[in-house]
Amino acid sequence: MWNAIQWVRSLLFITQMYIMLPLVGFLGVPLVWIKRDNAFKVIHFYCNWVRWTASWMVGLKSEIRGEVPTGEVLIAAKHQSFFDILLLASVLPRLKFIYKSQLKWAPIINIYAIYTNSVPVNRGKKGAAIKQMVAAVKDGQKKPGQLVIFPQGTRVAAGSKKPYKVGTGVLYNETGQPVVPASTNVGVFWKRHGIMRYPGVAVLEFHDPIEPGLALDAFMERVEDAVETGSNALMREAGLKEIET
Repeated sequence: MWNAIQWVRSLLFITQMYIMLPLVGFLGVPLVWIKRDNAFKVIHFYCNWVRWTASWMVGLKSEIRGEVPTGEVLIAAKHQSFFDILLLASVLPRLKFIYKSQLKWAPIINIYAIYTNSVPVNRGKKGAAIKQMVAAVKDGQKKPGQLVIFPQGTRVAAGSKKPYKVGTGVLYNETGQPVVPASTNVGVFWKRHGIMRYPGVAVLEFHDPIEPGLALDAFMERVEDAVETGSNALMREAGLKEIET
């Protein structure tokens, strides 16, 4: 009975979430055209709306740990579901993403991507994609912001393990910017697929920055250790027992 009730609550939550997405997006466009920085305010409003409604509609509370980055940095984040993107976007003052180039044709998403200096990339060609990422990030260095990267390149189910891609290390070396590792346990409560949302406390945790200057291999080892160790600890805290190592 509890599962059935929670499933219905989850469905209602998801429905209103996706209704609000285009509504807030469309209503926010004039504000963005008036002032570029309003794009971040619209994004923060929507993401915090989802966090608030999740807390009382499905019992999924959320919290941010560690010092939220505010300068020009790269953020190497664990990616388990759509919710970790929302948590990042709810607190980063000037976030920008590396996103699939196909999304350039999504009307509302494209507007906000442009006004937040996000970087479109064709992920189908790895070598070209890395060069494209480096060129685009370098081109935007004079615009302050926090560029979010998912080092594993895709969503990874809670407790599962996937290799880290070298693109994050290339960006670290080429841009000369600090990298802030970010861990999460959101996948325990908000799966990659399906409607069910589980009650609990979803956490996004920022770790100490990795300063520029490390060799590629040393950097990749350090960022993976920080993100995975932190995420594993948060998932165990959330009650997940089976974690691949």
